[in-house]
Amino acid sequence: MKYYVIAGEASGDLHASNLIKGLRKFDLGAEVRGWGGDLMRESGCEIVRHYKDTAIMGFLTVLKNLDKIKANIEACRQDILAWRPDVVILVDYGGFNLRVAKFIKEAGIPVFYYISPKIWAWNTGRVKKIKRLVDRMFVIFPFEVDFYAQYDYPVQYAGNPLVDAIHDRPFKDETFNEFVRVNGLSGKPIIALVAGSRSQELKHVLPKMLTMVKHFPDHEFVIAGAPSMSDADYAPYLQDVKVRIIYGQTYRLVRQARAALVTSGTATLETAILRTPQVVCYSGEGGALSYFLFKTFVKVKYISLVNLIAGREVVTELLMQKLNEKNLLRELSLIISEGEKRDQMLAGYDEVNEKLGDAGASERFARMMIDELSRFRG
Repeated sequence: MKYYVIAGEASGDLHASNLIKGLRKFDLGAEVRGWGGDLMRESGCEIVRHYKDTAIMGFLTVLKNLDKIKANIEACRQDILAWRPDVVILVDYGGFNLRVAKFIKEAGIPVFYYISPKIWAWNTGRVKKIKRLVDRMFVIFPFEVDFYAQYDYPVQYAGNPLVDAIHDRPFKDETFNEFVRVNGLSGKPIIALVAGSRSQELKHVLPKMLTMVKHFPDHEFVIAGAPSMSDADYAPYLQDVKVRIIYGQTYRLVRQARAALVTSGTATLETAILRTPQVVCYSGEGGALSYFLFKTFVKVKYISLVNLIAGREVVTELLMQKLNEKNLLRELSLIISEGEKRDQMLAGYDEVNEKLGDAGASERFARMMIDELSRFRG
């Protein structure tokens, strides 16, 4: 069968790539085409357009780039209609993918959604749109099953693919000394800076993270270089501080770190699975306007996946105006040293990991999708 897969950012590329491997395992004749990244390409997907050329985030940035977004949607529409897949699998990235879903549905092509857009956080009104446009929804967080049940919309859950990605990672038995030697680090305890994969995240979060360098001279600060970024992207923020950047080793870096400062998103959950204490950092663009929009539209008590899955505060979230040097210093100091805060966080991680379940979710989802598609085909 022919599968068209659309992922719009680094995390979507990762999960889509593992899903594609599962599809190709259970459907030996699978043809896969789509929008995504290098990992999807490596898994056997013909990439039409790379996510780094299309990723746009932030309230105001989206408004400034409406023409570009419309052009991308039209290019996607034309390619799908020309290729005529048996199914289109949308991966997260709701702002773009829900627009794409409309014309796919009109074309009579089944629409599967893998990794629900976070409408439970931003816009619960989108449930009606999803029920109308999406034939099958496959969710990766247990609380999403209950969320959609409120709206009489059955969804399918088979675990979380992050568990697969981290379980299957190379170098998982690597020691701290081995990691230090391979990367030419100093040997001091590491504080990892996971500042996101998009330029807007770097601009608004990384400078605040870097204010910690002078407070912890006995630690080495290392930035987890995003695959979509280069040294030139980081250079403007590093003129007055001494930090290292390591690309392509985020899991290895976070695993060996004493603590991490992490931009909200998938990375917060990855850090929890790797059992590294963290402070969650989020700061939008636009100052007071963004803060007003944030307070107006965010519908959940927590923004980090760790706290949402736990149903309580496991990790501290410093959001918007609360993300400042004073607060960062206080929270980072509490988790760097052995003590109650660090121990409580690690115990909370154990709860979260138990809720996520065992490895193998990507293949379980692939099997589900093939079975569901067979029903569509009669």
